[in-house]
Amino acid sequence: MSATKPAGLEGVVAGDTEICSVEQGALIYRGYEIHDLAANATFEDVAYLLLHGDKPNEEESRFFKDELIANRALSPQAIDTLKTCGPLLKQGSAVPMDVVRTVLSIAGNCDADSQDNSPEANLRKAKRIVAKIPTIIGHMQNIIDDREIIAPDTGGDAKLSHAANLLYLMTGERPTAEAEKVMDVSLILYAEHDYNASTFTSRVIAGTLSDMHGAMTGAIAALKGPLHGGANEAAMVMLAEITEFVNAGKGTVNDWMQDAFATKKKLMGFGHRVYKNGDHRAPILHGLGRKVAEQKSGEYVKLFETGEEVQKIMEEQKTIYPNVDFPCGMTYYTMGIPVPQYTPIFVASRVTGWAAHIMEQHANNRLIRPIANYTGPALRSWNG
Repeated sequence: MSATKPAGLEGVVAGDTEICSVEQGALIYRGYEIHDLAANATFEDVAYLLLHGDKPNEEESRFFKDELIANRALSPQAIDTLKTCGPLLKQGSAVPMDVVRTVLSIAGNCDADSQDNSPEANLRKAKRIVAKIPTIIGHMQNIIDDREIIAPDTGGDAKLSHAANLLYLMTGERPTAEAEKVMDVSLILYAEHDYNASTFTSRVIAGTLSDMHGAMTGAIAALKGPLHGGANEAAMVMLAEITEFVNAGKGTVNDWMQDAFATKKKLMGFGHRVYKNGDHRAPILHGLGRKVAEQKSGEYVKLFETGEEVQKIMEEQKTIYPNVDFPCGMTYYTMGIPVPQYTPIFVASRVTGWAAHIMEQHANNRLIRPIANYTGPALRSWNG
């Protein structure tokens, strides 16, 4: 059978959505442009927008935040699973993204609505998942650090925002207003991005009429890859390699870059399938991260200077621009967040978009089943 087959389905329109528009000139969540949201909204309100379809009024916003706070705590089974995964994380057979995936699956088993795909049940599950992912990340980091789990009965401090509570659960320290703002904006920037690999995965799974937790578990597996969500971790690893190269006196940033070009090394955090002229989110996060670095000075400013030099070389010599993962790596590092937790934090944000897409898929479902172009051997006989 002959089929049109652009590599990676590039340029193929796979469906309709009311949730997000990714354009050369704008990134829009349900009618609101990303710069507007980053400057004027909170992550909780953006989550409400994605899940409910409209901007919340004051009462709706307050009630939604209270719902998230009330659902932060994990079940005993989920906490036991986290503790079981501790040795696996330390020996390296598991990484934080694997653990987030596994614990979310356990949370689904403990959810009374787990097998109910009705709109009402899906919305309830979505809110619980949004509330619990930061708790999973925070408790996991406590276990990695050999510290007692913080606030296991409540999932944090009810006085803290979603972004601030995430940082608190990881470190045991209530963040500064600036750190809270940077985290809040980063969660807004990562919340939704139409039919990206993980979201499309979630829709394919939901299209079989599987449940929300199952669809999200698959999405996490897709997001883990270094060509998708794992790019923020990989970008920071690359910058650390460049920094070590320069500090060891082996050459300049440009020397490292020219060798990377010559050997066709994959440079993480650059380029985008849709944004050919630059990712709208990248300068927003870069600016916020740069301010934090300047306050901390020293190696953090140097890190951003190195990143900016890399960015300049890429733009001038390859006409390739950074995506949001590039400044994310530098920003999270400057904030003291362990590199292996960068992509799990991406999950804490993107679950809002995934949930919206899963609900949209269930509401107007058709099984997603493309065809393949066969390139194997011609017909042959087993006994021939």
